Amino acid sequence: MHNYLFRRINNLKLRWKMVVLVLPLVIIPIFIVGGVIGYISTKQAYLGITQTSKDDLEHMAGFTVDLLNSHYQQFQVYQQDKEKSFKQELATLTELACNVVQSQQRQYQSGRIDLATATREAHNALSKVNVGKTGYIYAMTSKGELKVHVAQEGANVFDRQDETGRYFIREMCDKALRSKPGEVLYIVYPWRNAALGDKKLRKKVVAYRYVKEWDWIVAAGGYLEETYEDAEFERRSFASLKEKIKSKKVGKTGYVFCLDGSGNFMIHPTAEGQNFLNATDFAGEHFIREMCERKSGWIRYPWKNAGEAAPRMKIVRYEHFKPWNWIVAVGSYEDEFYQEANAIKGRIMESMLVLTILVSIVALMLVFLATRVMTEPISRMMVVIRKVKQGRLDERIKVETNDELGELAGAFNRMTQIIKHNKELEANLAQQGKMASLGVLSSGVAHEINNPLGVILGYAAYIEGKLSPDDPNYKYIYEIKRESKRCKKIVQDLLSYARTPQPVLEQTDVNLLLGQIVDFAANHTDMHHVAVRKEFDPELPGILVDGDQLRQVAINLILNAGAAMQQGGELVVSTESGDDGWVSLKFADNGGGIPAEHLEKIFEPFFTTKAKGTGLGLAITRQIVEQHHGKIGIESEIGCGTTVEVRLPLNRDEYL
Repeated sequence: MHNYLFRRINNLKLRWKMVVLVLPLVIIPIFIVGGVIGYISTKQAYLGITQTSKDDLEHMAGFTVDLLNSHYQQFQVYQQDKEKSFKQELATLTELACNVVQSQQRQYQSGRIDLATATREAHNALSKVNVGKTGYIYAMTSKGELKVHVAQEGANVFDRQDETGRYFIREMCDKALRSKPGEVLYIVYPWRNAALGDKKLRKKVVAYRYVKEWDWIVAAGGYLEETYEDAEFERRSFASLKEKIKSKKVGKTGYVFCLDGSGNFMIHPTAEGQNFLNATDFAGEHFIREMCERKSGWIRYPWKNAGEAAPRMKIVRYEHFKPWNWIVAVGSYEDEFYQEANAIKGRIMESMLVLTILVSIVALMLVFLATRVMTEPISRMMVVIRKVKQGRLDERIKVETNDELGELAGAFNRMTQIIKHNKELEANLAQQGKMASLGVLSSGVAHEINNPLGVILGYAAYIEGKLSPDDPNYKYIYEIKRESKRCKKIVQDLLSYARTPQPVLEQTDVNLLLGQIVDFAANHTDMHHVAVRKEFDPELPGILVDGDQLRQVAINLILNAGAAMQQGGELVVSTESGDDGWVSLKFADNGGGIPAEHLEKIFEPFFTTKAKGTGLGLAITRQIVEQHHGKIGIESEIGCGTTVEVRLPLNRDEYL
């Protein structure tokens, strides 16, 4: 079916093919846009109508949080005042306790009593003092050993932690040792005394002072809540707050409720005091657990009350009351404020359907008009294209417009002009292919004749050793040997150019390497008439190169320079380290120079100006330099000399 459909479309004329392909692209987006607009309009209607109701939920949640916060702040001020006065009382007790200890210390220093008696008297005096209902005075050393305590005397509590994991004894000891003489310090920490039957954490306040003479930290501590004078008043106030919150109604059936972080309903019209952490809605989702985890936000869930035939969606706005870790929630059923929005939704969808159908009809007419405008110029172009296909390259398409079709017609006209030029390029490419094949053939021939040349050289050397220089045949053997070596050199150059090996990189001192090469080349027979001068940069850093290949490059360039100075001259070999990350090697002679027309071809293979040259020396040199990611350049002036510069990168990895 799929292939049949495509075959049917491909066999249609261009005009009908555009109708079949373009019309769905126009009609479908219109329906999609209409549907999206209808959907957005419906959503906006929902938002416009329900925003007020949702604002009411959010306002009611914020108002309830404000009520709780007001109650909390009222009693916070009261508790802070009580804490301040409690600290003053504890400080006074601590001062009195320290005075007792210091009094015993003075009696000991005057010699009236010994130290053990002084310690015992101080212990007895401090252990008899009570602070509130359960508070007491105790003393410990700076190492945490209890000297006076109602229950744990003699124990070391240095590593004791409060309910939050804080090492409060360590903190007391550290601050006491750094305190000023007579300074009273305070510490407040949460504590649950299991011995007293505490089921929840209580805030404990301790005032303490350091007595250096005995290394005692004398402390007086007690629970802050034991100082509250009217706890019943707070309970009555909180009960009134709860009734005020429960009396608030949202819509017909909505209400306000509060729960703690564990899912216990603290305020609820019917389920107060119960735990609903694992309660699930009609879909089986743990909505109370989600509220406890997220703390603040919106939640929707289906809920079915007793006596109802089907569940209804309930929307709840909840906020976190951080001081008590409560979640304040305000909920209402969606159907109570979506009723009018549903009626508007129907009217919007009807209007959008009629409008979409009318726009689709207009679009269909416009598509037919567009296909006619588009296909008629293409038909005229096809007439000319068929003529060009028959070989009539002088035919031209008439350019009547500046649009894409006009541009296409102009491009086609230019294409016919380029065809003749392309034929010439094809001929040139064929010639270049022949040259490439000749290079491959040369490499193969060089490889094949290398072994016979070796045999000829071997026998020539053998015969040369058997003859004396005075023998009339000696010069012929010498000529055979010399010309065979020249042939072997040509073969070697061909093989080197055809398969130059990849460089084996090693950290190399270029100055040292060039110095050895210059000393070697200066003794060559072609260099006896040339003075070689070295100008090396002493700060030149070592670089990664293949020493053997770089030696071949330097020898080629030095011998070329010597050949250019047959009447004698000077060759300057220099090195330089630039700030641009390159090392420069220069070979400058004062020979006859190279004509300008030869400079462009100097590095091409098989190009040479020597009578017996192969034209591969500089080609191999450039090949080696480029394999090192370097550059080679040449400057020459007739009658003044030639300078060849080889540039190699300091950091080769940057040019990979």
